[in-house]
Amino acid sequence: MALEKILRRSGKAVPVVGDDIDTDRIIPARFMKCVTFDGLGEYMFYDVRFDPDTGKKTAHNLNDERFKEASIIISGSNFGCGSSREHAPQAIAKAGFVAVIAEGYAEIFFGNSTQLGIPCVNVSHADRLKLSQAVEEDPAQEIIIDLEKMVVRYGAGEVPCAMREANRQALMSGDWDPLQELIDNADKADAVAASLNYI
Repeated sequence: MALEKILRRSGKAVPVVGDDIDTDRIIPARFMKCVTFDGLGEYMFYDVRFDPDTGKKTAHNLNDERFKEASIIISGSNFGCGSSREHAPQAIAKAGFVAVIAEGYAEIFFGNSTQLGIPCVNVSHADRLKLSQAVEEDPAQEIIIDLEKMVVRYGAGEVPCAMREANRQALMSGDWDPLQELIDNADKADAVAASLNYI
């Protein structure tokens, strides 16, 4: 079964301020007792979105009505660091986000995101600030991540972005999910297994 060829992602954006945002902040460990990933989206960034004493919403951007329709995260450097839990990009996807724009990513988070069809593109510090400011000033504007031209468009402007070429090509060719590739080639896998004398 052919997967979607991801040439671009577009939507409204939300600045999630900070560097070194780790996977435990993206999805706290106590919410990982699930059998499937369904429902993880409501717990994304839970400990910064809700006051631990009162349970009331905080002033975090993810709670701000201006950004309630956002589907793209804008953040700082080393996004997704910490433990290698795949629940973090799963929570982002289940919360309705389709892409991340940041200054940099933890290696495993980046790979796990690609395998979910979530482009994670890099921008410079200056361009990240420029994008965040533009979104703060006009949260309703559409942000377009163009993987063919490797630019992020916003309002009347655009900034260059970068991504490891192998991951970019996987997204653009529709080969971003290795499990689907294995399923699609089950007959070949069976043939190899049958040829091995120790199975």
